Amino acid sequence: MRSTITLFAFGLGLLATPALAAVSGKAPAVLASAVDEVILPGYRAFDDRTGRLEEAMKALCTDPSAEAEAAAREAFADTLKAWGPVEIIRSGPALEKNRFERVLYHPDRKGIALKQIQAILSKKDESATAVETLSGKSVGVQGLGALEFVLYGKGHETLQAEKASHRCRYGAAIAGNLHAIAGEFVAAWQAPGGIATSWKTPGPQNPAFRTEEEAVVELLGIMVHGAEMVRDQRIRAFAGEKDAKANPKQAIFWRSGNTWTMIGADIDGLIGFWKKAGMEDLLADDQRSVGTSIAFVMKAMARTARSVSPDIELALSEPEERARIDFLMLNGRDLITRLSDDYGRALGLGAGFSFSDGD
Repeated sequence: MRSTITLFAFGLGLLATPALAAVSGKAPAVLASAVDEVILPGYRAFDDRTGRLEEAMKALCTDPSAEAEAAAREAFADTLKAWGPVEIIRSGPALEKNRFERVLYHPDRKGIALKQIQAILSKKDESATAVETLSGKSVGVQGLGALEFVLYGKGHETLQAEKASHRCRYGAAIAGNLHAIAGEFVAAWQAPGGIATSWKTPGPQNPAFRTEEEAVVELLGIMVHGAEMVRDQRIRAFAGEKDAKANPKQAIFWRSGNTWTMIGADIDGLIGFWKKAGMEDLLADDQRSVGTSIAFVMKAMARTARSVSPDIELALSEPEERARIDFLMLNGRDLITRLSDDYGRALGLGAGFSFSDGD
């Protein structure tokens, strides 16, 4: 993590003011809240949902029916909702053993992962039907994207028609793999003397944060890069700018109609981290309006995301629906600016400080 902080704060010339006096002494409490109120509960919820997903997939394989398939699809959507709030935590265990990409490999711009998934299904590769061997395969064939194709892609009809089909057993292995990864997240974050302890106690010998300043930069980075992910990877990647050519099949989870389920969950993750970690508590009393405006923008985005049609082609072609997407794009950029510039400046970060990549 220290190398990440160094890249942000020094390698790009994004230097903080010497003492960040406005937040001195406040960071440990926010870090502790981030761990205890957001990260650990979030990963535990993801562990619970992936466990239910695994059970639902196994039940579908054992006794296939329309009802069992519907239950598996519902468990899949619930898992997406649980992943969103922790997807923004791209540090620590998420960066180890390719866990982040193994849970969700996206975007697959060249369709390489899709071809690999299709090959597994067409060849009926038995090594993809056991968690132990699936976990060693390409990251693109063992996570949520692969499971969506199993449940909704071409040939999904066999899930109801055949008991213990190869397709279903592959899907069950994916669910089991996700559950195993979720368990690893939980174990890592609740291990005594592990990363949670490091997050809560910044200091010179700390492998995570040597100073409160480094901790504040990391906390702000989670918010900024999470907002950038929502706008640039989740929305702009398929919608384009207002007059640019759109590509609906680049939308995440378009097959299942869960594009806005995922985007809404990601925005919920930003709201939850902001509120439950107490990010506003780092602000001085006379700067609280900065925090209020950030919260307002995020809530407006969350409401709008849930109002867009799950039919992506319709959402892109119908003027009223497209206006909602443009609203999200505009407010996404505004949110990034408010976090990176306004909030960062209010915390005492130096002139010119910015996490934003720009566009």
